[in-house]
Amino acid sequence: MGFFEKFFGRKKVQEPEEQNWEELDPEWGAVNFTDREQRLQYVTSCLEQAADASREISLLNGEYSLVTAYLTDIEEIEALPEEEREALNGIARRMAAFTRERERYQDKKDRMKDSDYYRLKQQESQVQEGIEKLKECERYGALVKQDMKRLDRERSAYGYRKAELENMLNNFRGMAVIFLTALVVCVVMLMVLQFGFDMDTQIGYVISFGAAGIAITVLWVKYTDAEREKRKVERAANKLILLQNKVKIRYVNNRNLAEYLRIKYGTDSAATLEKQWGQYLQEKEERKQYAEAEAKFDYYQKQLVARMSNYHITDPDRWINQPAALLDQREMVEIRHELILRRQALRKQMDYNKKIEESSREAIMDIVERYPAYASEILAMAERYEDA
Repeated sequence: MGFFEKFFGRKKVQEPEEQNWEELDPEWGAVNFTDREQRLQYVTSCLEQAADASREISLLNGEYSLVTAYLTDIEEIEALPEEEREALNGIARRMAAFTRERERYQDKKDRMKDSDYYRLKQQESQVQEGIEKLKECERYGALVKQDMKRLDRERSAYGYRKAELENMLNNFRGMAVIFLTALVVCVVMLMVLQFGFDMDTQIGYVISFGAAGIAITVLWVKYTDAEREKRKVERAANKLILLQNKVKIRYVNNRNLAEYLRIKYGTDSAATLEKQWGQYLQEKEERKQYAEAEAKFDYYQKQLVARMSNYHITDPDRWINQPAALLDQREMVEIRHELILRRQALRKQMDYNKKIEESSREAIMDIVERYPAYASEILAMAERYEDA
């Protein structure tokens, strides 16, 4: 294949030309009118196209009338006497100002959420009190927490001191056993010396019992002091535990109250609630001003419609949302230009559909003239379509 293409070339396939679908006239094709099925199909197609074109023309006529009336209104407004036009512009000027105010409010980035706004609105009489209560709860909770930490440190100190005293008492008891054992050993040795070796051990007995007595007395005094201090430490620790329990109860109650207030006002802290309250007051004032602007805007809308109704204006309501065009000639020129373009486009559509309707009817009449034998049948079909 490549060999033949190289020497004889490849025949270029001609692509079909693109059609202009925007101005495409209907094509009827070749029809055998003696064939009843083809004839009825052809006539039906022509009648349907004529009916569709007629409906389209009706719709376009309505829109064309509106656009024309709008252009006529512009001419009527521009032809008003200076005094009347100034009065109309005064109303439009106020409407434009209220429109800018409304857009400024609607375009505000940091607007309060509606859910937060209406929640605070429902609690408006309680919020200030809630802020103070929540502040007090947070302040009191911080103080109680400090007290609990201090009590924990004191309790730990008492526990440490009690452990020290118990260790001292154990040491004292051990020393007492040692001293008593040493006394017994000394007495046994002295008895051995006395009875085994006939030695005079009286002084030994005095020294042994004297030393043992002194040691036991000193140990007893220290042991008693330590025991007394231990009891004092235990009593103080018990009082501290009771005090801790009271403080814990107060802390828990205060914490539960603070949690309830946070749930009630939908916040996480008094500072956040106070900030939201400030935003709410600002938002409330802005919404009030917005509502007043809306009411005034509605009032001037009615004033504008009422005044325009005194002139030959087809539909004054059209100008409610276009006060800027009444004030700025450039805006009015742009509107007129757009309306002219719209009317031209509508006229083009209407002309096209009229052409379709006429060509369809002409095609049917052409069949009637060329084939009189089928005239009554074709005309009857046309009458049924017109009556439908």
